[in-house]
Amino acid sequence: MELVEERGEKRVVVDKAYLYEEDKPLTVCKTSLFYTGDGFAAYDCHGDIIFRVDSYGPDTRDNDEFVLMDVAGKCLLTVKRKRPTLHQRWEGFLGERSDGQKPIFSVRRSSIIGRCTMEVEVYDGTGEEYTIDGDFSQRSCLIYDTNKRTVAEIKRKVNASTNVMLGRDVFTLEIKPGFDGAFVMGLVLVLDQINGDDPVEIGDEQVHPFVED
Repeated sequence: MELVEERGEKRVVVDKAYLYEEDKPLTVCKTSLFYTGDGFAAYDCHGDIIFRVDSYGPDTRDNDEFVLMDVAGKCLLTVKRKRPTLHQRWEGFLGERSDGQKPIFSVRRSSIIGRCTMEVEVYDGTGEEYTIDGDFSQRSCLIYDTNKRTVAEIKRKVNASTNVMLGRDVFTLEIKPGFDGAFVMGLVLVLDQINGDDPVEIGDEQVHPFVED
């Protein structure tokens, strides 16, 4: 695991290529609309695929492990559910996980009942923690650090040309400067598993997925 120094603080880095100096909005799309936990593709504003998570059909819903890849298929990060656990704890591993490999972070619900925040702990010796607040099923979440600074935001996507809000199968992931995009995309995978979805709502129109907000 690599670390980067920013404003005197260390930020976890899955891959240096996904640290950005300016706000980085990505459009995240479900690549199939029928099952919770299906594949994802994340595009930048130019329409280039930055991340992908392949789907293997309905059995994916029962899978406790998902791999985040780049456009070429390189494994960047694996997220795996830790069992047994009452708080739906998930762990993240660099690259493609192997037996005996130690996780680099974990995510868990702050409470076992009701709607609650998610707590993220990074295992880099610094005690870095993050909180995820909001409702992922509605594509409305903030991720912030221990100083309450927002490092990423998940929000509904609006078609700029028609001002129509798209369905929840397409949403915006905005990554703040100095926060690793691969790491936060791994958190999106965990949120999709913990919170799941309401029945899929399809947008009112078909548009190219990386149309700018």
